Amino acid sequence: MIKINSLTKRFGDHVAVDNLSFEVQPGEVLGFLGPNGAGKSTTMKMLTGFLTPDGGNASVCGFDIQSQILQAQQQMGYLPEGAPCYGDMRVKRFLEFIAEVRGFSGAEKHKRVALAAEQLELNGVLNQSIETLSKGFKRRVGLAQAILHDPQVLILDEPTDGLDPNQKHQVRNLIQQLASGSNKIVVISTHILEEVSAVCTRAVVIGRGRLLADGTPAELEARSRYHQAVTVDLEHAVDSAPLMALPGVLDVEQQRDGQLLTVVAKPGEVVFPAVGQYAREHNWPVKELSVERGRLDEVFRRLTEGEAA
Repeated sequence: MIKINSLTKRFGDHVAVDNLSFEVQPGEVLGFLGPNGAGKSTTMKMLTGFLTPDGGNASVCGFDIQSQILQAQQQMGYLPEGAPCYGDMRVKRFLEFIAEVRGFSGAEKHKRVALAAEQLELNGVLNQSIETLSKGFKRRVGLAQAILHDPQVLILDEPTDGLDPNQKHQVRNLIQQLASGSNKIVVISTHILEEVSAVCTRAVVIGRGRLLADGTPAELEARSRYHQAVTVDLEHAVDSAPLMALPGVLDVEQQRDGQLLTVVAKPGEVVFPAVGQYAREHNWPVKELSVERGRLDEVFRRLTEGEAA
């Protein structure tokens, strides 16, 4: 559904997006990751037709974003950074206006507005002007207009920015519902890594406009130093030095004055059985023993800091 091929954008001497290529398939929820200034928003603005590429090309649902941009935009719902809305309009009228722009009228228009308002829990503020809303509610209004026409492709730039934990949970559930059992595509630009683990089926990491990594959250976690690491939570500190002699152990990290141990495995090794057996044989006061999948934040930091260097 989305094909990006050697996409490039420059602002003067600054290369914001540098020969970027990847594809997104129907049914995928793609986490689009990168530090501030990596080129995420610029890529999204090119994909949605708000910026013209300086090189390369892209298509959405088979429509070229330069020669067939109107047809491409008809397939997309877009929540831009900051969720710009008409502040002097009331929420209901704004959503009705967006429905009219999208070609709906009469009963169908009112049905679309009512459904979007219900999904984003906006019924309590429908008659308020947008400028009087909190940042979180403005974000929800922006998301409501993006999903109002039931698009095939949903492009969301920081969709949970400004939302409280309950609202974040609600929006993540909505994203999962929109993508579940359908051939739709959802692309989420975010720097909140827990969001990627919670809702995304795949993640792309970029830095300085270039592709750094592409894989499922589990595949990226497997690249972490802490993949297959064993966490040992203890009642009190013990002598953990002998763990270094166990097969497959790379390092032992201590926290909370030695009451919390992280036993780091060598790449490709599984050390959980050996650590568990050692703890039992030496009567360690274990409260909890667990295996880590890997730390996405550590992989992200290593990828992007290396690029910055």
